[in-house]
Amino acid sequence: MPQTAFTPSDLNKGFVVAITIEAKENEGEAVAALLEALVAPTMAEPGVKLFLPYRSPTNPLQFFLFELYRDERAWAEHQATAHFKEAIAELVPRAAKRERVPYLPYTSL
Repeated sequence: MPQTAFTPSDLNKGFVVAITIEAKENEGEAVAALLEALVAPTMAEPGVKLFLPYRSPTNPLQFFLFELYRDERAWAEHQATAHFKEAIAELVPRAAKRERVPYLPYTSL
């Protein structure tokens, strides 16, 4: 089972991907359900530290995902999973915009 409690140092180690998604009109609930369904299988992956989807309280079509992986390879492994591929196949047609930006830590805690 993945670790569920992290120190600030643990959270600063790894490979982060920040994702923003804007759902198309009338697709917000479908996108929310897809993201919610991804949490459990993604968190069960050995290289995943955190997978946290958020929804804007002021615009229900806006979503943000904070993903923390052990390393860049773990992100690639995530993208090769069946649950990711199935979700993306359903999500992309429902999204007006999707942006993924990877980050690496540059300070030590």
